[in-house]
Amino acid sequence: MSNINGVHHLAITTRDMKGQLDFFCNVLGGELRALYWMHGVENTFHGFVRLNDASYIAFVQPPVEQVPEPVFGVSHAGSAASPTARGAMQHVAFNVDSFDDMLAMRDRIRSAGVPVIGPIDHGMCQSMYFAGPDNLSLEVATSAAAIPADQWVDPEVVDLCGIDADTLQTFLHPEPTKVHDTPVPQPAYDPAKPQQVYANHAQYLKTLALADDVIWRVASETTPPVPAAG
Repeated sequence: MSNINGVHHLAITTRDMKGQLDFFCNVLGGELRALYWMHGVENTFHGFVRLNDASYIAFVQPPVEQVPEPVFGVSHAGSAASPTARGAMQHVAFNVDSFDDMLAMRDRIRSAGVPVIGPIDHGMCQSMYFAGPDNLSLEVATSAAAIPADQWVDPEVVDLCGIDADTLQTFLHPEPTKVHDTPVPQPAYDPAKPQQVYANHAQYLKTLALADDVIWRVASETTPPVPAAG
C-alpha cells in the first residue's frame, strides 16, 4: 500500500490569477488559503484554493510572455473526450461525497451561467462535466464505494496495453512502502528514467548532486508573507 493517500494540490498555469480565483471560489465554492510570490521562481504568483484541509487546487501565474496560448489537441483537451499531448492534463475530476452533493454543485455552477453536461452514470462512478477559465476541462464525480477491480479491469484492455499476468498482479497488489533505516541515496542520472526538464540542464544535474539536508536548508522558505496576528 502506498503512503500517498490523495492529491495535496494540482497546480495549473494561468494568465489570470484573479479570474481563476473568482471561478474556483465564487462559482465552485472553494476558499482562498494562499496567494504569494512563488518560492524560487522570479516574478511569478502562486495561489491555493482549499478543497479540504489536505487537498487544494493551485494556480501559477508567470509573466505573460512565459504563458503561450493553448493549442487544443496538444496542450488542452477542450473536453473530457478530446486528445492532448502526453504528459498534459487531459481533465481533472473533483470529488464530492454523494450524488445529492453533485446535483447541488450542478445547480451552483449553472446558476453562475456555466453549462454543465450530466450527471452521467459510469457504473464505477457518477459524474458531470464543465469548463473552467483558461479552457480547463473539469469534472465533478462521486463513487458510493471503492471501485471493484475484479469488475473494472478489462482483460481485453489489459492485453492491448501489453500488460502480462505477472505485471498485472504488481499493479493490483503493489509492494508496501518500506521504511528504510537510512535514506536511500540519489540514483545516478539516467535519461531513460523520468527527469524534470530545467531550462539550465547543468544546474539540474548540480541540484541532483546536493544532499537532501542541503536542499532542505537552502530551498525551504517557511515564513508567511503576512505575519500572524498578535
